[in-house]
Amino acid sequence: MIFEYQAKFNKRVGEMQFWLHDNHAIELFQPEMIDSRMTYIHENPVRAGIVVKPEDLLYSSARNYSGLKGLIEVDYW
Repeated sequence: MIFEYQAKFNKRVGEMQFWLHDNHAIELFQPEMIDSRMTYIHENPVRAGIVVKPEDLLYSSARNYSGLKGLIEVDYW
């Protein structure tokens, strides 16, 4: 099983590892970078075929940014 295989290479886990420990942190210091990352995140459900438009996903802040009512209040940057 893939989870057992991944656990062999990490001393911090037991018999299985579900999450990958790689991360590619990027400092978002320009408004254009923030906008592009937010667009990427909002578009993920569309690319996955879950919704037609980003704002169609009930749990997405894309709803707030498109003028619809979201489930939580969003502070716009």
